[in-house]
Amino acid sequence: MSLSIQHLAAVDLGSNSFRMLVGKAAEDRHGAQIYPLDSLREPVRLGAGLDANKNLTEESQQRALATLSRFGERLRQFQPERVRAVATNAVRVAKNAQAFLERAQAALGFPIEVIAGREEARLVYIGAAHSVAPAAGNRLVVDIGGGSTEFIVGAGLEPRIMESLYIGCVSMSRDFFPGGFVDEQRMKSAELAAQREIQIIARAFRKAGWTNAVGSSGTARALADILVGNQLNATAQSPGITRAGLRELRKIYVRAGDLSALKMVGLKHDRLPVAAGGLAIMLAVFEELGLKDMEATDAGLRLGVLYDLLGREQHQDMRALTVQQFMQRYGVDVGQASRVEALALALLLQLYPQASSAEQQAVRWAAELHEVGLSIAHSAYHKHSAYIVANADMPGFSRSEQATIAEMVLCHGGKLKKLGGLDTLNLDLRAVLALRLAALLARNRHDVDISGLRLVPGSSRDGVQGARLQVSSPWLKASPLTQYSLEQEVAEWRRAGVELRLEAVQIA
Repeated sequence: MSLSIQHLAAVDLGSNSFRMLVGKAAEDRHGAQIYPLDSLREPVRLGAGLDANKNLTEESQQRALATLSRFGERLRQFQPERVRAVATNAVRVAKNAQAFLERAQAALGFPIEVIAGREEARLVYIGAAHSVAPAAGNRLVVDIGGGSTEFIVGAGLEPRIMESLYIGCVSMSRDFFPGGFVDEQRMKSAELAAQREIQIIARAFRKAGWTNAVGSSGTARALADILVGNQLNATAQSPGITRAGLRELRKIYVRAGDLSALKMVGLKHDRLPVAAGGLAIMLAVFEELGLKDMEATDAGLRLGVLYDLLGREQHQDMRALTVQQFMQRYGVDVGQASRVEALALALLLQLYPQASSAEQQAVRWAAELHEVGLSIAHSAYHKHSAYIVANADMPGFSRSEQATIAEMVLCHGGKLKKLGGLDTLNLDLRAVLALRLAALLARNRHDVDISGLRLVPGSSRDGVQGARLQVSSPWLKASPLTQYSLEQEVAEWRRAGVELRLEAVQIA
């Protein structure tokens, strides 16, 4: 495989810090590798800006927007396909996330994806696994973020078990250590709260087992710097984080009381507001998972995003693999899925020749997944299919991508009155029309010759989304059921406020 040198960028809108990583992708004897070139980090603490109603305050949004504007300047010369920006827990839970994202994307100059917890875990593992030495057997990776903590067991570069818990250094510090004040009771309460959450997953993870543990990104790296810099680990040869070292640091924090007055090597000023919460979670991790030590790496989500982006460039897209796995899991008729996919793409390109590769790919995935709901019931299966696509963990997909594909799947059959209740901002009705017609034409589950059919844009009086379906007169006459179904489809679109015309014509 030949890989030309290219620059890629990842932006991580974390609950504590916003980070950007620019890397150079090149091929060496180990295969495709990413070499970091530039990085930026700003302690935005977006998670601390969630008010009692789970809305991001205007003050926290302004901090975020100012940071993203600065990141955007650095990325100004990048092509859109070479940048991937992801938002994690704070944006996942914020009720005003959509309004914030619109402002955030304008400030950054690139789309921002909100990723689910398990997708975050997958990307964290990929990044961490690429940054540490290979290990025999399974590896445990733990990433303590601002609003959530990700746990992954994997082998080599492949994650196998992934979980995300709603415990993070920002939320933990806010709830148990307001003002940065630490005492024995607060620390104990915080540890127990974290342990209760980790207990839910501990048994499955212990059963999987691992030969070494890695702590990734900010909290783990900060703890390792403190423990090593202040010689708190049992021996100088100990890995970055040890059980003994964490217990010594706990004593120091409790004794100090007010962390703002504490002077320690590696304890940076911008991490003081979240230091106690991060320590409490890590103590709980060691306790519940029975750890004695852990190595630390600064790599994690950002590097994982870059490798995932590189995989897409090399046609090793995790999303494509996920779709294939779903088709297998839910017993999809592969022949029918391929048939509808080919028809939908052909119709879309007739109606909309300028459709981007991303728009075409969304139609492909919707066609491949439109029958997954048949595994539940034939009645209203399009609703079951849409529910699965919208709510399942789908590695590689952002929440917005899943939502868009789920809406297309929901709309591929049945009444179109559902459009009024959908967020159609990212839903292209041309793609919906192409998918509906494809499913209709392939109803008999045999290959369909559409050489006698054209889907073309309507006249200006038909409106922006209007279209004309031109069908060969002999073909239409020989297909009474299809003609009836197409007439019903025209009426359905008319009720939805879209002008679709069925025209019998002579097509050479």
